[in-house]
Amino acid sequence: MVIISHPTGNANVRAAVAGLADADILSEFHTAIASFPGSTLDRLGGIGPLSEIRRRGFEARLQPFTKTWPWFELGRLVAAKAGLKSLVRHEKGMFSVDAVYHNMDRRLTNRLNKVAREVNAVYAYEDGAMFTFREATRLGLKCLYDLPIGYWRTSRHLLGIERERWPEWKNTLIGFNASQAKLDRKDEELKLANRIFVASSFTAKTLNDYPGKLAPVDVIPYGFPAVTGSRDYEKISGRPLKLLFVGGLSQRKGIADLFAAVERLGNAVTLTVVGKKVTEDCPALDAALTKHTWIPSMPHAEILKTMRSHDVLLFPSLFEGFGLVITEAMSQGTPVITTDRTAGPDLITHGKNGWLAEAGSTDALYNAIAALLNQPDNIPVAGLAAMEKARSRPWQVYGQELATAIIHA
Repeated sequence: MVIISHPTGNANVRAAVAGLADADILSEFHTAIASFPGSTLDRLGGIGPLSEIRRRGFEARLQPFTKTWPWFELGRLVAAKAGLKSLVRHEKGMFSVDAVYHNMDRRLTNRLNKVAREVNAVYAYEDGAMFTFREATRLGLKCLYDLPIGYWRTSRHLLGIERERWPEWKNTLIGFNASQAKLDRKDEELKLANRIFVASSFTAKTLNDYPGKLAPVDVIPYGFPAVTGSRDYEKISGRPLKLLFVGGLSQRKGIADLFAAVERLGNAVTLTVVGKKVTEDCPALDAALTKHTWIPSMPHAEILKTMRSHDVLLFPSLFEGFGLVITEAMSQGTPVITTDRTAGPDLITHGKNGWLAEAGSTDALYNAIAALLNQPDNIPVAGLAAMEKARSRPWQVYGQELATAIIHA
């Protein structure tokens, strides 16, 4: 039996918990806030300012397994809404993301002492596993570790190159702000793990930079959103190619290359950018956004709708654990141009249901887009193939594969 813990319960966590429950190996699920159909929290989520609650929705059948520790996360949400930046300041704030993760980590540690005879493993995520794994090791329980993004040493190397290549965009590379204590914590979590789970081959490859011996690594790609119906494609001849980017506005996502490639294509394309700035101190980003349609944020359902109204999603990320926007776009029949530093190679057959371009190369991205301008009929063919790929791997498959891997770990 397995205890699984994650403070915010995103799409992959929901699928993981459901998969463990379906395999009858779920003992408990620990999270900060969990809303179930018809519950008081679910009703509160219908009120505008509290809509964030419904993003923490889970299936009713998981309610008996769920234990919540909401106060730190509620504090974070309220402080963020109220603009109390000091309370949510990176690592230091009372209600920072790190504080939320560490609070749950400590609480789960205390819980393990009470249920150690009833479970044989604990499944925890990066930045929220150190104390839990220390205690689990003492109690003789297996430590199952989920690393959702690549290893930090690889990140610093690859993104350090970007700081030199695009100095005017370096302020968007905020990952360099992590303290040494946080980095040491990540290393200890990896060291204590008896099994490591990642969602892409790229993430697994980054672990080669860990300075020591690691437990076996399982690569289990996430699932796709549900595919509803088919899609009719608007003819491209006689109009610009409609390009879309969705994600945080950081050079970690390759946006300097994105804007540079699109600039070279001129009126042959239009670009819509959906995503929030990670910093207000990047004049190069501000200037680029004025030339295109920029939407800082929109509800998830609207993002999917926007994907369907565009020809191609561009996701030239330079360091990505997976890239959920890839699967979201493919499920909508919107083919994707992405890089080998995402889950692209695990999901996309180049030229069939999408395209792969060299990471960190403006020329490669430009050439991939230009090729579609020369052969626009390839877009609907790839889009329909992308939808078929999405149909073959719903979220349920991810949950099943993860549960099977845990059973055999």
